[in-house]
Amino acid sequence: MDQKLNVPDSSKLKNVQKICDETSPYENLDNHDAEFVIAMREITLWHLEKCEFYKKLAASQNFKISQVKTLDDCLLIPHLWAHFFKTHEVLSVPEKDVFLHLTSSGTTGQKSQIFFDEWTIKSAQRMVDSIFEKYNWVTPNQKCNYVLFSYETESSSKLGTAYTDNFLCKYAPVNEVFYALKLTGSGGHEFDCFGTIEVFLKYAKEGLPVRLFGFPAFFYFALERMKKLGIPPVKMHPDSMVFLGGGWKGNADKAIAKEDFYSLVEEMLGIPNERLRDGFGSVEHCVPYVECKNHEFHVPVWSRVFIRDVETLKPLGFNELGFLHFISPYITSMPAHSVIMGDMASLHPAESCGCGLPTPFFKVHGRAGISKNKSCALAASELLKGKAS
Repeated sequence: MDQKLNVPDSSKLKNVQKICDETSPYENLDNHDAEFVIAMREITLWHLEKCEFYKKLAASQNFKISQVKTLDDCLLIPHLWAHFFKTHEVLSVPEKDVFLHLTSSGTTGQKSQIFFDEWTIKSAQRMVDSIFEKYNWVTPNQKCNYVLFSYETESSSKLGTAYTDNFLCKYAPVNEVFYALKLTGSGGHEFDCFGTIEVFLKYAKEGLPVRLFGFPAFFYFALERMKKLGIPPVKMHPDSMVFLGGGWKGNADKAIAKEDFYSLVEEMLGIPNERLRDGFGSVEHCVPYVECKNHEFHVPVWSRVFIRDVETLKPLGFNELGFLHFISPYITSMPAHSVIMGDMASLHPAESCGCGLPTPFFKVHGRAGISKNKSCALAASELLKGKAS
């Protein structure tokens, strides 16, 4: 699925191009550190030049690009918080160069407005290509049925999760697609639990591989309802796979441990554990983080991950809990190359996973604090009210 992409300005973003052209997601991370730092310098200079807001932010912090010489120095690059994009729209490209506009929220709540130029979104998509190829999930000769636990979209939809899940259908030819969150005709969505169970039975009988993508909460409630109704387990095609995203977030009171959830999927649908994966990402930071076979989120070559103390923002070491901080030079459209998320996380050395991937991995421990901001998963959780019993 090789795709030649060019940065908007090859003279200014030479190393950004090099980093984003990497096709081996987890190889030689440390060997790329020097190039990665140069790429971060390039992209920071890009945003300082192209975005007046970011230029003023850097000036207010007395930031100088000459300070950035090592990977740790990248912590000095002025960062933004993910929730900043819920109330502000900032661009580093002319509006005419906006290729795609996505929002992070569902039916309610404040929405992050994220704008992509062609390089940025296609670069992020190419990263997903590389990861799917790494795991041999690209099967152009094998048709699949799809169950999407995400919002059924209208042609005008700007919703990030729906866009992502539809994008993921390109790796195997589509036989049929079923949306668990149906359009109601009045601008809203409704979770079709019984329809989801019916499609489980139908697809198991048809015998094609099934790919199930999207919010875990809806998937879980469909499986639970299936058990309560006394419907016997089915056996999906062994090449079926689950790729979750969005997290439980607002459904903490209903969430179950991931290993228990995966066991339930294995029990009710017969899909092997190693074909059950979760993905972590957001419209504010589109670099894909995909679980390994041991269900850990390893850091790919296109980004670096820091954990920041919740009070001082000082960087923390392995196994310590703090804010999740992503840096990546891939994004030219907005100054979102250094973003601190609202998630609490910890970073761990590669060898403590045991899957064989040579890069560190992070664990997500939930959201920090309580906020009025509502994410896709939280908006989706509101559709579950009354559906769980």
